Amino acid sequence: MNPARGSLLGIEHLEAAEILRLLKFARRMNPDKPRPLLKGKRVMLLFYESSTRTRSSFEIAAKSMGAHTVLIQSFGSSIEKGESLLDTGYTVRAVGADIIVIRHPNAGAPYVMAQHIDVPVINAGDGLHEHPSQALLDAYTILRNKNTFKGLQVAIVGDIFHSRVARSACHLLSKFGVKIILCGPPELVPDIATTLAPGIRVTRHIDDALRGTDVIMLLRVQSERLSGLKLDLLEYITRYQMNPARLKMAKKDAIVMHPGPIIRGLELTSEIADGAQARILEEVRNGVPTRMAILARAMGKMR
Repeated sequence: MNPARGSLLGIEHLEAAEILRLLKFARRMNPDKPRPLLKGKRVMLLFYESSTRTRSSFEIAAKSMGAHTVLIQSFGSSIEKGESLLDTGYTVRAVGADIIVIRHPNAGAPYVMAQHIDVPVINAGDGLHEHPSQALLDAYTILRNKNTFKGLQVAIVGDIFHSRVARSACHLLSKFGVKIILCGPPELVPDIATTLAPGIRVTRHIDDALRGTDVIMLLRVQSERLSGLKLDLLEYITRYQMNPARLKMAKKDAIVMHPGPIIRGLELTSEIADGAQARILEEVRNGVPTRMAILARAMGKMR
């Protein structure tokens, strides 16, 4: 069984033209001016992992278009009792789900569900694999600030190895010829990361990554993960933390992005997080119109 039309399972196999079409449609979406594109539809939010930004923006996006939402989390549901992924999927379909938005700790879980459930499935993050809606809202944010992908250089700094956000971003940006530089220690950014997409370069030196860069994408770095890899926290801060002096190495109009949650004092300083070039809260806001477009696409309403 092929995934239902309108499913969004990843960025890797999405055509560039479809991405631009979706981003263009997102510009027409405004949660403050509701449009009943999904009136009466039921959107099931099936979250096996904790989430604030992704879950809340999908919920606001759905309700802004007239849909009903139901949140199902792993705790406090039959999932906690050992119910399988597919049985949960069959259950939510049986009670009337028109769209299933799923976040799962295992890579490929949305694909498995999409192969067996006859409604659109939207991947809200699966293991270390992909996070397509985040990549789309980040692309939307970049275009709102830079107008075009042409000629852009993007530096992605932090824990690329464990980041589904980085994988989806690399797949998306490479489709438009964006120059991508990955930066971090070898334990977090192995050389094999260059195989994610064409034209990617890896550097261990943040000065090299930032020089001439238009967009700086910072990724969350977990201190406990650094400890587990025997990486010194203070050394990471010294070598890779984004601060005002380092920001000056990028282009004067460079923007700083981060999918959140941000860790002040580790990945970036408060001066950067609260500075004029930060677009971190803008990314959060842009998640709603972008996910409105994703849900509209799922129901064939993206016209």
